[in-house]
Amino acid sequence: MEINFLALFVAAASTLLVGAIWYNPKVFGTAWARNAEMTEEKMKKANMGMIFTLVFVFAFLLAFALQFITIHQTGAYGMIGGDASIAKPSFQAFMDDYGNAYRTFKHGALHGTIAGIFMALPVLGINALFERKNAKYIAINAGYWIVSMAIMGGIVCAWK
Repeated sequence: MEINFLALFVAAASTLLVGAIWYNPKVFGTAWARNAEMTEEKMKKANMGMIFTLVFVFAFLLAFALQFITIHQTGAYGMIGGDASIAKPSFQAFMDDYGNAYRTFKHGALHGTIAGIFMALPVLGINALFERKNAKYIAINAGYWIVSMAIMGGIVCAWK
């Protein structure tokens, strides 16, 4: 299976768009800032270029991992060692029949949502508990990642 870097790029970029909406003061931004103990002074001192660059890099890594969660055909490639040229003819017959099965945005979004709930939420929740943050802080941040991972999963799964 070939890695589609354009799909990964678009999926990673989608997190910036979702974040611009999610953390807008008219949506969850004000509540997030209050619960994160974020002040105007702290925000003004930030290197936003560095922050957005790192956000994109980390989101790209998530998009990369989501391929293997959302695209079930990666399991078939794993069974043959990843090189279709050395596979038996039955592999190509299987891929001809099922190579695009469940390769939809809807399917990827489902698995992205599940990954967000069972992976992002616990990680964020554990960190927030040790940081002495409240449930609202956890819900805002986890909600963002669940939505973002749903969109990212949809993009990487459907993009062929």
